Amino acid sequence: WEKGAGAACEGKTQVNYKAVALYALHTIPFVRSIMKRIRVIVVLVSLGVILWAGAGEAADALSYFERGNAYYNEGRYEKAVDDYREAIAKKPDFGDAYYNRGLSYYKLEQYDKAIADFTEAVRFEPDKAEIYHNRALVYFRRGDYKNTVDDETKAIELNPNFTAAYHNRGVAHAREERYDEAIEDYNKALAIVPNYGEAYFSRGVAFVRKGSADFRRACTLGIKVACEDLKQISE
Repeated sequence: WEKGAGAACEGKTQVNYKAVALYALHTIPFVRSIMKRIRVIVVLVSLGVILWAGAGEAADALSYFERGNAYYNEGRYEKAVDDYREAIAKKPDFGDAYYNRGLSYYKLEQYDKAIADFTEAVRFEPDKAEIYHNRALVYFRRGDYKNTVDDETKAIELNPNFTAAYHNRGVAHAREERYDEAIEDYNKALAIVPNYGEAYFSRGVAFVRKGSADFRRACTLGIKVACEDLKQISE
Protein backbone atom coordinates (compact mmCIF):
# COMPACT_ATOMS: atom_id res chain seq x y z
CA TRP A 1 0.00 0.00 0.00
CA GLU A 2 1.05 3.57 -0.56
CA LYS A 3 1.94 5.61 2.51
CA GLY A 4 -1.26 6.62 4.32
CA ALA A 5 -3.23 3.68 3.10
CA GLY A 6 -2.48 1.78 6.33
CA ALA A 7 -0.61 2.14 9.66
CA ALA A 8 1.06 -0.24 12.11
CA CYS A 9 -1.05 -1.22 15.14
CA GLU A 10 -0.02 -3.91 17.61
CA GLY A 11 2.10 -5.68 14.99
CA LYS A 12 -0.72 -5.92 12.35
CA THR A 13 -1.57 -3.81 9.34
CA GLN A 14 -4.46 -1.48 9.86
CA VAL A 15 -6.37 -1.07 6.56
CA ASN A 16 -7.76 2.23 5.43
CA TYR A 17 -10.98 0.87 3.86
CA LYS A 18 -11.82 4.13 2.15
CA ALA A 19 -8.50 4.05 0.30
CA VAL A 20 -9.12 0.40 -0.70
CA ALA A 21 -12.53 1.25 -2.04
CA LEU A 22 -11.17 4.14 -4.09
CA TYR A 23 -8.39 1.93 -5.45
CA ALA A 24 -10.85 -0.79 -6.44
CA LEU A 25 -13.12 1.70 -8.17
CA HIS A 26 -10.21 2.93 -10.27
CA THR A 27 -8.57 -0.41 -11.08
CA ILE A 28 -11.40 -2.97 -11.47
CA PRO A 29 -12.88 -1.44 -14.67
CA PHE A 30 -9.39 -1.43 -16.17
CA VAL A 31 -8.89 -5.10 -15.25
CA ARG A 32 -12.31 -5.97 -16.62
CA SER A 33 -11.49 -4.17 -19.86
CA ILE A 34 -8.26 -6.15 -20.20
CA MET A 35 -10.09 -9.44 -19.51
CA LYS A 36 -12.71 -8.63 -22.13
CA ARG A 37 -10.00 -7.95 -24.69
CA ILE A 38 -8.23 -11.18 -23.75
CA ARG A 39 -11.47 -13.16 -24.15
CA VAL A 40 -12.11 -11.57 -27.56
CA ILE A 41 -8.57 -12.40 -28.68
CA VAL A 42 -8.90 -15.99 -27.45
CA VAL A 43 -12.23 -16.42 -29.27
CA LEU A 44 -10.84 -14.99 -32.49
CA VAL A 45 -7.77 -17.21 -32.29
CA SER A 46 -9.98 -20.25 -31.62
CA LEU A 47 -12.20 -19.45 -34.59
CA GLY A 48 -9.14 -18.98 -36.76
CA VAL A 49 -7.80 -22.38 -35.75
CA ILE A 50 -11.17 -24.00 -36.42
CA LEU A 51 -11.49 -22.34 -39.85
CA TRP A 52 -7.93 -23.24 -40.75
CA ALA A 53 -8.46 -26.85 -39.67
CA GLY A 54 -11.78 -26.99 -41.53
CA ALA A 55 -10.19 -25.69 -44.72
CA GLY A 56 -7.45 -28.30 -44.40
CA GLU A 57 -9.97 -31.10 -43.94
CA ALA A 58 -11.98 -29.92 -46.95
CA ALA A 59 -8.85 -29.80 -49.12
CA ASP A 60 -7.89 -33.32 -48.02
CA ALA A 61 -11.42 -34.54 -48.76
CA LEU A 62 -11.25 -33.11 -52.27
CA SER A 63 -7.88 -34.77 -52.89
CA TYR A 64 -9.22 -38.18 -51.87
CA PHE A 65 -12.37 -37.58 -53.93
CA GLU A 66 -10.43 -36.73 -57.08
CA ARG A 67 -8.13 -39.72 -56.69
CA GLY A 68 -11.22 -41.89 -56.12
CA ASN A 69 -12.60 -40.59 -59.42
CA ALA A 70 -9.36 -41.55 -61.16
CA TYR A 71 -9.56 -45.07 -59.72
CA TYR A 72 -13.22 -45.32 -60.77
CA ASN A 73 -12.42 -44.31 -64.35
CA GLU A 74 -9.70 -46.99 -64.41
CA GLY A 75 -12.19 -49.62 -63.25
CA ARG A 76 -10.44 -50.02 -59.88
CA TYR A 77 -13.64 -49.79 -57.91
CA GLU A 78 -12.39 -51.14 -54.58
CA LYS A 79 -9.64 -48.50 -54.56
CA ALA A 80 -12.22 -45.88 -55.46
CA VAL A 81 -14.39 -46.97 -52.52
CA ASP A 82 -11.44 -46.59 -50.15
CA ASP A 83 -10.75 -43.02 -51.28
CA TYR A 84 -14.38 -41.97 -51.24
CA ARG A 85 -14.55 -43.34 -47.68
CA GLU A 86 -11.61 -41.14 -46.69
CA ALA A 87 -13.22 -38.13 -48.37
CA ILE A 88 -16.43 -38.68 -46.41
CA ALA A 89 -14.47 -39.08 -43.16
CA LYS A 90 -12.86 -35.68 -43.79
CA LYS A 91 -16.10 -34.04 -44.93
CA PRO A 92 -19.21 -35.90 -43.71
CA ASP A 93 -21.61 -33.79 -45.80
CA PHE A 94 -19.80 -34.58 -49.08
CA GLY A 95 -22.82 -35.60 -51.16
CA ASP A 96 -20.88 -36.28 -54.35
CA ALA A 97 -18.54 -38.65 -52.50
CA TYR A 98 -21.53 -40.68 -51.28
CA TYR A 99 -22.94 -40.69 -54.81
CA ASN A 100 -19.72 -41.82 -56.48
CA ARG A 101 -19.10 -44.45 -53.82
CA GLY A 102 -22.63 -45.70 -54.52
CA LEU A 103 -21.72 -46.02 -58.21
CA SER A 104 -18.60 -47.96 -57.22
CA TYR A 105 -20.59 -50.33 -55.03
CA TYR A 106 -23.01 -50.81 -57.92
CA LYS A 107 -20.13 -51.84 -60.17
CA LEU A 108 -18.95 -54.24 -57.45
CA GLU A 109 -22.51 -55.65 -57.26
CA GLN A 110 -22.75 -54.70 -53.58
CA TYR A 111 -26.28 -53.49 -54.00
CA ASP A 112 -27.27 -52.91 -50.37
CA LYS A 113 -24.28 -50.62 -49.86
CA ALA A 114 -25.00 -48.84 -53.14
CA ILE A 115 -28.58 -48.12 -52.09
CA ALA A 116 -27.40 -46.87 -48.69
CA ASP A 117 -24.94 -44.45 -50.31
CA PHE A 118 -27.43 -43.18 -52.88
CA THR A 119 -29.90 -42.60 -50.06
CA GLU A 120 -27.29 -40.54 -48.20
CA ALA A 121 -26.51 -38.62 -51.38
CA VAL A 122 -30.21 -37.78 -51.79
CA ARG A 123 -30.20 -36.34 -48.27
CA PHE A 124 -27.54 -33.81 -49.26
CA GLU A 125 -28.70 -33.25 -52.86
CA PRO A 126 -32.44 -33.96 -53.02
CA ASP A 127 -32.88 -32.25 -56.39
CA LYS A 128 -30.35 -34.32 -58.33
CA ALA A 129 -32.27 -36.56 -60.74
CA GLU A 130 -29.29 -38.81 -61.50
CA ILE A 131 -29.17 -40.07 -57.92
CA TYR A 132 -32.76 -41.33 -58.05
CA HIS A 133 -32.13 -42.83 -61.48
CA ASN A 134 -29.07 -44.77 -60.35
CA ARG A 135 -30.74 -45.95 -57.18
CA ALA A 136 -33.58 -47.17 -59.40
CA LEU A 137 -31.07 -49.23 -61.41
CA VAL A 138 -29.94 -50.93 -58.21
CA TYR A 139 -33.53 -51.64 -57.20
CA PHE A 140 -34.12 -53.11 -60.67
CA ARG A 141 -31.11 -55.44 -60.29
CA ARG A 142 -32.63 -56.66 -57.04
CA GLY A 143 -35.99 -57.30 -58.70
CA ASP A 144 -37.66 -54.51 -56.72
CA TYR A 145 -39.73 -53.06 -59.56
CA LYS A 146 -42.00 -50.95 -57.37
CA ASN A 147 -39.10 -48.91 -55.97
CA THR A 148 -37.59 -48.81 -59.46
CA VAL A 149 -40.75 -47.15 -60.78
CA ASP A 150 -40.95 -44.78 -57.79
CA ASP A 151 -37.35 -43.57 -58.16
CA GLU A 152 -37.55 -43.19 -61.94
CA THR A 153 -40.78 -41.23 -61.50
CA LYS A 154 -38.98 -38.88 -59.10
CA ALA A 155 -36.10 -38.53 -61.56
CA ILE A 156 -38.59 -37.60 -64.31
CA GLU A 157 -40.26 -35.03 -62.05
CA LEU A 158 -36.88 -33.38 -61.55
CA ASN A 159 -35.87 -33.72 -65.21
CA PRO A 160 -38.84 -34.15 -67.58
CA ASN A 161 -36.50 -34.87 -70.53
CA PHE A 162 -34.68 -37.73 -68.80
CA THR A 163 -35.03 -40.34 -71.57
CA ALA A 164 -33.17 -43.12 -69.74
CA ALA A 165 -35.55 -42.74 -66.78
CA TYR A 166 -38.58 -43.15 -69.07
CA HIS A 167 -37.00 -46.21 -70.69
CA ASN A 168 -36.04 -47.88 -67.43
CA ARG A 169 -39.41 -47.19 -65.89
CA GLY A 170 -40.95 -48.79 -68.97
CA VAL A 171 -38.80 -51.89 -68.53
CA ALA A 172 -39.88 -52.13 -64.87
CA HIS A 173 -43.53 -51.89 -65.93
CA ALA A 174 -42.95 -54.62 -68.52
CA ARG A 175 -41.39 -56.93 -65.93
CA GLU A 176 -44.66 -56.71 -64.02
CA GLU A 177 -46.59 -57.30 -67.26
CA ARG A 178 -48.01 -53.79 -67.35
CA TYR A 179 -47.35 -53.53 -71.05
CA ASP A 180 -49.58 -50.54 -71.83
CA GLU A 181 -47.73 -48.43 -69.26
CA ALA A 182 -44.41 -49.73 -70.55
CA ILE A 183 -45.27 -48.81 -74.13
CA GLU A 184 -46.37 -45.34 -73.02
CA ASP A 185 -42.99 -44.78 -71.37
CA TYR A 186 -41.11 -46.00 -74.44
CA ASN A 187 -43.17 -43.62 -76.57
CA LYS A 188 -42.21 -40.71 -74.30
CA ALA A 189 -38.55 -41.62 -74.53
CA LEU A 190 -38.75 -41.79 -78.33
CA ALA A 191 -40.58 -38.45 -78.50
CA ILE A 192 -37.53 -36.86 -76.85
CA VAL A 193 -34.85 -38.90 -78.68
CA PRO A 194 -36.28 -40.29 -81.94
CA ASN A 195 -33.20 -42.46 -82.59
CA TYR A 196 -33.21 -44.18 -79.21
CA GLY A 197 -32.56 -47.73 -80.38
CA GLU A 198 -33.04 -49.44 -77.02
CA ALA A 199 -36.46 -47.84 -76.64
CA TYR A 200 -37.54 -49.18 -80.06
CA PHE A 201 -36.35 -52.65 -79.13
CA SER A 202 -38.05 -52.59 -75.72
CA ARG A 203 -41.27 -51.30 -77.23
CA GLY A 204 -41.20 -54.09 -79.81
CA VAL A 205 -40.75 -56.67 -77.08
CA ALA A 206 -43.63 -55.13 -75.12
CA PHE A 207 -45.93 -55.28 -78.15
CA VAL A 208 -45.00 -58.92 -78.73
CA ARG A 209 -45.54 -59.89 -75.12
CA LYS A 210 -48.78 -57.99 -74.94
CA GLY A 211 -49.85 -59.73 -78.14
CA SER A 212 -48.74 -63.13 -76.88
CA ALA A 213 -51.23 -62.82 -74.02
CA ASP A 214 -54.00 -62.45 -76.61
CA PHE A 215 -52.61 -65.33 -78.67
CA ARG A 216 -52.47 -67.50 -75.56
CA ARG A 217 -56.09 -66.69 -74.73
CA ALA A 218 -57.19 -67.41 -78.31
CA CYS A 219 -55.27 -70.68 -78.26
CA THR A 220 -57.03 -71.81 -75.08
CA LEU A 221 -60.33 -71.00 -76.79
CA GLY A 222 -59.50 -73.40 -79.60
CA ILE A 223 -58.07 -71.09 -82.29
CA LYS A 224 -55.37 -73.34 -83.78
CA VAL A 225 -53.66 -70.60 -85.79
CA ALA A 226 -53.25 -68.63 -82.58
CA CYS A 227 -51.50 -71.63 -81.01
CA GLU A 228 -49.16 -71.83 -84.03
CA ASP A 229 -48.38 -68.11 -83.89
CA LEU A 230 -47.83 -68.33 -80.14
CA LYS A 231 -45.35 -71.11 -80.70
CA GLN A 232 -43.45 -68.97 -83.22
CA ILE A 233 -43.42 -66.03 -80.86
CA SER A 234 -42.07 -68.20 -78.05
CA GLU A 235 -39.29 -69.49 -80.29
